[in-house]
Amino acid sequence: MLGDPNFDRTVVFMIEHNEDGALGLVLNRPTDVLIAEALPDWRDLASHPALLHVGGPVEERSGWCLARAIDPPEIGGFVPVIGDLGLLDLSLDPDALRTSLSALRLYAGYSGWGPGQLDDELGADAWFVLDAEVDDPFLDDSADLWPRILARQGGSLSRLALFPRDPSLN
Repeated sequence: MLGDPNFDRTVVFMIEHNEDGALGLVLNRPTDVLIAEALPDWRDLASHPALLHVGGPVEERSGWCLARAIDPPEIGGFVPVIGDLGLLDLSLDPDALRTSLSALRLYAGYSGWGPGQLDDELGADAWFVLDAEVDDPFLDDSADLWPRILARQGGSLSRLALFPRDPSLN
């Protein structure tokens, strides 16, 4: 409904949504770029597959990191979003975090909306608003995340997980 290919069948993990706008990361757009090539210092901490993901079409040269902290209050530079899942400051020393994290995913760019923009899209039913699970960013096959999240909803919404991209080919 949005007509924007950046958001076709995407799963956006919403980090902040308020009167000033909204910010999130697309979880299901892996690239072919290895973390070992893009950010070699982080390669040993990155969850499998250790690929850079596209977080959204805004500032694609900016780096973002979602991580699961073993003890969130003990990690400076970690901002919890839900439970032990949060944003991690990439200026931290990755070697100092080896025993502090249980999962980590790196993103280039983010998804952003200006004041009222996402609210208008939500009002037009352009998005499904569903609860996230803390493991969603770290699935081995993140490209399969959209149908998996729909399937776990149950009811009529779960049937959309099987809906073809082009219904005319069905």
